[in-house]
This record gives sequence, structure tokens and C-alpha cells, in this order.
Amino acid sequence: MKHTHISAEHDLFDLKLSEVREYWELIFLFTRRSFQVSYKQTILGPLWLLINPLLTSVTYVILFGNIAKLSTEGVPQLLFYMAGNAVWGFFSGRVKENSVTFTNNAYLFGKVYFPRLVIPISDILSGLVRFAIQMLLVLVLYIYFLLKGSVRPDLPMLLTVLPVIAELGLMGMGVGIIISSLTTKYRDLTVLVDFGLQLWMYATPVVYPMSSVGGALRTLFWLNPVTAPVELFRLALFGSGNVCVWSLVWSLVFTAAVVFFGIMIFNKVERTFMDTV
Repeated sequence: MKHTHISAEHDLFDLKLSEVREYWELIFLFTRRSFQVSYKQTILGPLWLLINPLLTSVTYVILFGNIAKLSTEGVPQLLFYMAGNAVWGFFSGRVKENSVTFTNNAYLFGKVYFPRLVIPISDILSGLVRFAIQMLLVLVLYIYFLLKGSVRPDLPMLLTVLPVIAELGLMGMGVGIIISSLTTKYRDLTVLVDFGLQLWMYATPVVYPMSSVGGALRTLFWLNPVTAPVELFRLALFGSGNVCVWSLVWSLVFTAAVVFFGIMIFNKVERTFMDTV
């Protein structure tokens, strides 16, 4: 008979990844629950995953494409904005949803034991499902414009699409669980998440290409760890975009750091958060 010893005391650098693997069925259940709860008691259900980005992209076409006259580097405007919305929405969603891991699941954490990292991991998976659904609409538009000759993918770079999405998911999880760990004591940080993500989006080439940013501001924008993945994603799909090697390396280092330290802080806070939540 297998015995499991549960203790609040553990090594700060023990990430418990082997223990998380044993709960893969629970990860699947939480992933399904997250997706179902989001659209429960709604009329259109998962169709909102297509309607929201479509309406947002049309708004961007009007505001940024026609009024502000921002360049899309020859990529059809609606396709440019929908692809940018999809990839940014995946990243920002992971930050936002993971930032409330402790506060939203306190009732569950206080009743039963399981590795707490199950929740953030299941959030990434449910986010991937939403992203895949949104990309179906992007794919339809993409094929249409591809047949018209309006876009041309960079075939070798297409191999980087999945790694880019994986990196953004992990980065979003890392940033999110750090915020979640801090909000167990400082609740007002939750209010700043939406505002901070809005500012972060405008500092990321979502509604404009990096080619339109010049001077010292260009270097500053390359320091944004989300910039390089977004530009690489756009380059792979449309053959337009910039790849800055040092920015991409910095992005990977940043992702590794926030994931490692995020999990470390997460494991530390989970021992005492029930006393403060």
C-alpha cells in the first residue's frame, strides 16, 4: 500500500513537478471545468470565443487602421488584428486567470489536498483550447487571403509557432502566480491587473508592427519580453515582422525566471495563505 505524507514544511526549491504528474486526471477535470463554467448559462456559449475577437478586431480596423492609419506591413488589416488579438488574448488571459488562483480557489484548497500547481497548469490547457477555437476563424481568413496572394507564410518559421505559444503560456502562468501569491496579502494588486495588462498590450506590437517604432523607443519596446514572441508569430504566419535575436533570448530568460521563481513563491505562500485569504 502506498502512503503519502503531507506536510506544510518542504524545501523552498522543491517544485513538486513529479507529484503534479501523478494528478494528470485532476488537471484534465479542472481544464474541462474551467471551460464549461466560463460559458454556462450563456445563450451563445463558446461562440463568444469567436464573436469577441471578431468585434474587437473590427473596432481596431476602424480606429487603428482607418483613422490612425497604422501600418500592417501589407497584411490585410482584419487578419493582422485578429491574429494579434488571439496571441495576446492567450497570454493576457493566463496572467489574469492565474492572478486569482488563491483567492478564487480558497474554498477548495481549504478542504482537500492536491498539488496546488494543478490549477495554473489546467488554466494553461483551458487557455489553449480557447486559443485553438479563436485560431479557427483566423485560419479561415488566412486561407482566403493566402489564395488571393495577400499573405505568404515563412515556411521554416512556421515550426516556431508552437514553441512561441508554449512560451507565452508559461510566461503568463509565471507572472500570474506571482501576482496571485502577492494578492493573498495585498488585495489592491488585483485591481491593477487589468490596467497593467492594458498598458502592457500597447507596449506590445499587437495593433502595430515593430517596424513602425523607431529611435530609443524601439529598444525599450524590444525589452518587453512579449514583443519578440508576437513578432516571431507574425513573421511565421505572414512573412512580415522582425526577429531581434537578443530580444528573443531575453524573452526566454525572462520566461524561465518568472516560471521558476513564480513556482517557488507559489509553494511558499500555499503553506500559510489560508490564514490571510
